[in-house]
Amino acid sequence: MFVQRMLAALAILAATAGGVMADSGVMIIDFSREDGPAWRPIDDLVMGGISSSRLRPTAEGTALFEGDLSLENNGGFASVSAATGSLDISKHSGVEIRVRGDGKRYRLRLRTDDRFDGVAYQAGFSTHEREWQTVRLPFGEFLPTFRGRILEGAESLATDHIHQLGLMIADRQAGSFRLEVAWIRAYGDVNAANP
Repeated sequence: MFVQRMLAALAILAATAGGVMADSGVMIIDFSREDGPAWRPIDDLVMGGISSSRLRPTAEGTALFEGDLSLENNGGFASVSAATGSLDISKHSGVEIRVRGDGKRYRLRLRTDDRFDGVAYQAGFSTHEREWQTVRLPFGEFLPTFRGRILEGAESLATDHIHQLGLMIADRQAGSFRLEVAWIRAYGDVNAANP
């Protein structure tokens, strides 16, 4: 009985503390590790805006995407981006992210090239203030965009060669923002779903 209780407690701890779930997923970024990619801010300064953001590690082994979103000077977005190399997650169903937010809406962005500018595929998600949650984003929810506009007729996301991923806040949500992230991973197994 004691062993069963301990196993159940460990399963709950893994789910609530950002552990990896056993559904044949693959970790993309685990912020508790020190060998992760470098993140760079890409804010509306490129358009004359004055928003600012950064992603920094925390003492708890997570990362904090934080800053200030301003609508002045035709601004309105703040983001960070990291290179992933050439990542093949085509055998999976989507991407999930473990976050503790501030009640605002964010976007996870994927890119299939190494360029600074170009097409980005993004999916939005809402957060609950000061509450950890695991958000699942199926690949079908990632829309092709270019400089904030959805591209009609563009190719769908090529999940066999992801080169960059990023986090963004936009949608006229002016003010300070704070999104804590534990990890980002691909989830599901398309072969298991479609034998």
